[in-house]
Amino acid sequence: MEHVVIVGAGLGGVRTAEQLRSGGHRGPITLIGAEEHPPYDRPPLSKQILSGAWDAERVILRDKPALDELDITYRLGSAAVSLNGTTVGLDDGTSVAGDAVVIATGVTARAIPGQPGAVWSLRTLDDALALRDALDNSRSLLVVGGGFIGAEVAHAARARGLDVTVLEAMPGPCERALGREGGALAGRLFTESGADLRCGSRISRFVDAHTVELADGSTLSADIVLVGIGATPELSWLAGSGLDVGDGVACDRTGRAVGAAGVWALGDVAAWWDDVRGGRCRTEHWTTTVDQAAIVARDILGLELPAPSVPYVWSDQFGLKIQLVGRPDLADNVLQVIGDGLDGGPVRGTVIGYFAGDRLVAVAGFGAPRHLPRLRGLVATGAHRGTVLSLAQELIGGVVR
Repeated sequence: MEHVVIVGAGLGGVRTAEQLRSGGHRGPITLIGAEEHPPYDRPPLSKQILSGAWDAERVILRDKPALDELDITYRLGSAAVSLNGTTVGLDDGTSVAGDAVVIATGVTARAIPGQPGAVWSLRTLDDALALRDALDNSRSLLVVGGGFIGAEVAHAARARGLDVTVLEAMPGPCERALGREGGALAGRLFTESGADLRCGSRISRFVDAHTVELADGSTLSADIVLVGIGATPELSWLAGSGLDVGDGVACDRTGRAVGAAGVWALGDVAAWWDDVRGGRCRTEHWTTTVDQAAIVARDILGLELPAPSVPYVWSDQFGLKIQLVGRPDLADNVLQVIGDGLDGGPVRGTVIGYFAGDRLVAVAGFGAPRHLPRLRGLVATGAHRGTVLSLAQELIGGVVR
């Protein structure tokens, strides 16, 4: 694998290049990115960038001089349009042939049918900078979607004093990530901040870029309307490649694309085999992308692979950090192990455990960062409920419900 071509100049792409070099690869590496910006970090876009705490330069992972230090050829502002074997076609009519191709093109913001072009979404650095300016010059915000992105944008707007309405189709916000109980806790953060959270609300159509009509016939208007209903893998350029791209590029447990020689995929665009679930899944987590980049690079180099890690994701909402470790979708019951949030007490400091039977499969902490490191180890081992409760008592020195 002399020449490695990496398609996607985001977190996954640049971390793969770094891991290849640190693992001893001396051959050429070409990094292809559709955006003009050097590789940058996306989680701060809806957090520090939108709040105004950071300027744009702070999210850059490696600027062009730093890429030069890695001895990387980079093609920024060049979108991939095709893949034939291990040759990547670009939108300027040129192509790049490699011995190995790593697909790390990520996802695009999902839109609602009939959504006007002037309705906002948040996926890129340019999106975040423009939205930040718009929030500074607006009085009201309507967010469609109460997931992590919707919550973080709502938080930024409330911090500026905007009137904020959030429409969520499910019974509670963030339920896809946190489940019903965790979603209920997240919902309290919305309402306690002064946001108007409306769950079970569905849009029938957009009247225009500032007004939506709901299923009950009522309308809502705001200076800014933002849709944050998740994302879809960037797969259109792989049409005709022969890859299995049902819900992301189908890969084995080391990121090798199924049925393709010399092709790997990682990050949000890839559906890796998960031994725990016994099937393929696509995980849009920052830490998963970093972990997968290390695995792909070492697999390309024929080196020993790192040990599997436990999935981890976080969100900063209304002045509180939510941390989620593990696979909550595998749980069939939930238990509050620290705090009183589920009983009406403070959300901050509450930790809930997700169990499959009596085995711990995930933990979510709401403003409880000091407890997560030790509980994370129990998730990794699938600890028994009794062990989890004993550790919780040790951590807080109190009664566990």
